Amino acid sequence: MNDQQLDIRTIDPHDESVLVPWYSSYAAALEHAVGVDEAGVYTLDEIRVQWQQPTSDQVRTGFAGLYDGEVVAVGALVVPQLENLDAAFVEVTVHPQHQGRGHGRAMLEHVERAAAEAGRTRLTAEVRWRYEHGTDGHQDGGARDVRFAESAGFRLGLSDVQRWLDVPVDDALLDGLETEAAARHDGYGLRSWAGPVPDDLAAGWVALDATLMTEAPMGELEHEAAKADVARLREVEASVARQGRTTYHSVALDAAGEVVAYSMIVQGASPTAYQWGTLVHRDHRGHRLGLAVKVANQRLLQAERPDAVRVSTWNAEVNDHMIGVNERLGFRPVSRMGEFQKKA
Repeated sequence: MNDQQLDIRTIDPHDESVLVPWYSSYAAALEHAVGVDEAGVYTLDEIRVQWQQPTSDQVRTGFAGLYDGEVVAVGALVVPQLENLDAAFVEVTVHPQHQGRGHGRAMLEHVERAAAEAGRTRLTAEVRWRYEHGTDGHQDGGARDVRFAESAGFRLGLSDVQRWLDVPVDDALLDGLETEAAARHDGYGLRSWAGPVPDDLAAGWVALDATLMTEAPMGELEHEAAKADVARLREVEASVARQGRTTYHSVALDAAGEVVAYSMIVQGASPTAYQWGTLVHRDHRGHRLGLAVKVANQRLLQAERPDAVRVSTWNAEVNDHMIGVNERLGFRPVSRMGEFQKKA
């Protein structure tokens, strides 16, 4: 099938007649790939905010592939504006009832052309697959989307595992882990809250968070560190709030009151809460601060959101330390994702 047979159009996210079927096709593809709960697809209301009111640090362009008037393929191009200025994130999905007909290839070629026109030569993509397909997505028959990405020239740079934690976690387990961590972090303080980062912690928070892309395991992926910017933090927080999501944070502070570790969970209307990040400053590792902020934040979530049924988190398969912490809390693996890159 060639490009002319798939009618590819740039979407207007404010046009509901396009946005709704575009979203529905995307959600169906991801849920088919890994399962409805495992997919963790944003709700339509959350997608509306994300696409209709994007943050200024990236430019989003969506593409709808129509066949016989039906949206059968979805494309997205996200172009960073503050760092990684040679890079772009690309995503392509095909509705499960229309796979295997060349629609994905046509859409990917279209999105790659748009990336080239934007001057981007380093493309990053995420591919989801079921846990049984293994680290590289080729076990037990293999994952169709992995084969598709590789045939298009993308190479796996980092393999991640999604894990779930059933909540509430027993208080006795949290007490034991908290006591263990406390014995190692004398001189540090902990602080937890729901909602935006307090003004007195914002500069320290963004300084630490900006190192996440270079301090966390990245495998063979290329990424520049993010710029530490409080204004950017506030813009993202406002977007999260418009999506109907609440953020839950716990930090460790050193003797000078500087943020040296954090953990962050986000939950919206869904009964699933999402772990968005846990990081300890490299100069303050070895004091069980990662465990301490994880336990503190789990307590906060359980106090604030009794409706939560699980926490979903992602870890690079090579991140043995954080995986160990998560397993002690009770997380179990449920699906996988590969982070792929391609250079033009």
